[in-house]
Amino acid sequence: MESSIGNLQSPARDALRRTIVGACLVFLVVGFVAPPDLLLAGSDTGITAITAPSADVTLSFVQSGRIADVRVREGEAVTVGQVLIKLDDAVDRIRLAQLEAASQDTTQIQAAEASLAQKKVDLKKLETAAAKNAATELEVEYARLNVTIAGLSLQLAVFEHEQAKRKYEEAKLQIENMSLKSPIGGSVEKIDVETGESVDALASALRVVQTDPLWIDVPVPLTQARSLKYGAVSRVEFPDPQKISVEGMVIYMGAVADAASGTLRVRIQVPNKSKRPAGEHVKVIFPAS
Repeated sequence: MESSIGNLQSPARDALRRTIVGACLVFLVVGFVAPPDLLLAGSDTGITAITAPSADVTLSFVQSGRIADVRVREGEAVTVGQVLIKLDDAVDRIRLAQLEAASQDTTQIQAAEASLAQKKVDLKKLETAAAKNAATELEVEYARLNVTIAGLSLQLAVFEHEQAKRKYEEAKLQIENMSLKSPIGGSVEKIDVETGESVDALASALRVVQTDPLWIDVPVPLTQARSLKYGAVSRVEFPDPQKISVEGMVIYMGAVADAASGTLRVRIQVPNKSKRPAGEHVKVIFPAS
């Protein structure tokens, strides 16, 4: 090719070289500068993304103990509040019964009330006697002090009874924490413990996921993202031979764009009644604005 260019006249040769150099520069700009997502977004094929669970929770106990009962299996559907795993709480329930009895016992309060009533009667008698010069002022003051002390004893008995009720409520919460309950409706993805096994506090015990609906975080080019709004409809194509298409909806738009790729994270929510697994590669297509 160089020999062919050399056979051309100088002006023609220079023009041809400028054309070749310009074509190379265009190739470099398009092939190496433009991010792949931008090229994909500009086509009719949509933006490639990956589906994810709309909720993914790893549960653990807040205290150590021995696993008494695993009530579910991997893959089993669970509901909100369902008990999944329990620790052995036999000793804690005995203590709970003791605290419940203490929280219901008002003997100390009744005794303090009776003592206060008696001290008041004694004071009244001494005040009557003192009015007749049958008792000294010191005896009256002493009786008044006994009334004050009896009143304080009653307040202390009431306070201790309230504390006993709080200790009972605390013990109930501790026992509740010995049962893992599902915070979401979904399915059990993984169980990390077995019945009879001892576990440490905060160690992973079980994972629950919710895949209906699915979430898809899509890197949308800024030029296209500016025209999107919350609630906007998109089309999601799943990788089936028939290219099953599902309608999705924008439920979140990022506040900060990725400067390197010039994209903004947009979250799409799609129904998943057919229970497709999360983690599939899909194509998200937004309608032209």
